[in-house]
Amino acid sequence: MYGAGDVRVEDAPDPVLRQPTDAIVRIVRSCVCGSDLHPYHSMPASRQGTPMGHEFLGVVEDLGAEVSALARGDLVVAPFAYSDNTCEFCREGLHTSCRNGGFWAGGEVGGGQAEAIRVPQAQGTLVKLPGVDEDSALLPSLLTLADVYGTGHHAAEQARVNARTTVAVIGDGAVGLLAVLAARQAGAERIILMGRHADRTDLGREFGATDVVAERGEEGVELVRELTGGDGTHAVLEAVGHMSAYEMAVGVVRPGGVISRVGVPQYEKAPVGFASLFGPNVTLTGGPAPVRAYIDELLPAVLDGTVEPGRVFDLTIDLEHTPDGYRAMDRREALKALIRL
Repeated sequence: MYGAGDVRVEDAPDPVLRQPTDAIVRIVRSCVCGSDLHPYHSMPASRQGTPMGHEFLGVVEDLGAEVSALARGDLVVAPFAYSDNTCEFCREGLHTSCRNGGFWAGGEVGGGQAEAIRVPQAQGTLVKLPGVDEDSALLPSLLTLADVYGTGHHAAEQARVNARTTVAVIGDGAVGLLAVLAARQAGAERIILMGRHADRTDLGREFGATDVVAERGEEGVELVRELTGGDGTHAVLEAVGHMSAYEMAVGVVRPGGVISRVGVPQYEKAPVGFASLFGPNVTLTGGPAPVRAYIDELLPAVLDGTVEPGRVFDLTIDLEHTPDGYRAMDRREALKALIRL
């Protein structure tokens, strides 16, 4: 990406091993994330450009000397943050704060919207996908384990969603829809999806939403409160990242409830004072999902087809047409673009 709205497909040098903990992965599936649209709207123009993409499945092609748990030819999924899976933070399930980790895209690591990539900390990062080949119909759903399914799951986990929890989900993008799915899997029986695109909210209903509120702002807040007898919901899963979404979250959360933010915040200041959070004893939580901590838990149901989070992909393109995927998602002509290599 060379700046706002300027995505180009270019030839780049083949990645090579640099550390004994590296692997080289040939990418077979990647995608465009809703969070990629933030720089697509606002990135300053540059001459060098920034590699993009942080969600991918691929085949291991080369391994550093210290990577013993993988073999050439393994099909793997990579979380959107790489990690050693052994440091104190990783052992606590916080792989996004790994002492030896980092995030894809930019710098020396490169991005996942590419034909191949160097994976640092490969042994801790990459997860083998047993019994799956490169043409499996499961690949779209398996790709969601790299980010959006794990992020939706993280939203529900951080909000302590259970069978006694009423839930509002703000945002009908891929993360919001999979937060609905995760809340339903956690046992929530009342899930209100706040989104205004019927094709998306229809899928949200199939994932488990019991109600849909299309209105925004104060009108949307009032409708959610009407649906909950004036109280609001125990949990609010905010999957957008804009201040307007945060303000709606504050408006619909029940006293003693939890706001769980997983939409990448596009603001620095948000109300947390007496009237907003302190007075009603509201908990504010969330953050970048340590999806590596969740893959082992979520993988079996994807492999056996019990859940199909890959239904969020509604556009398939090849790598050469990646800019078209950005444009389609930006125009709301596509929910999430799958890149097939």
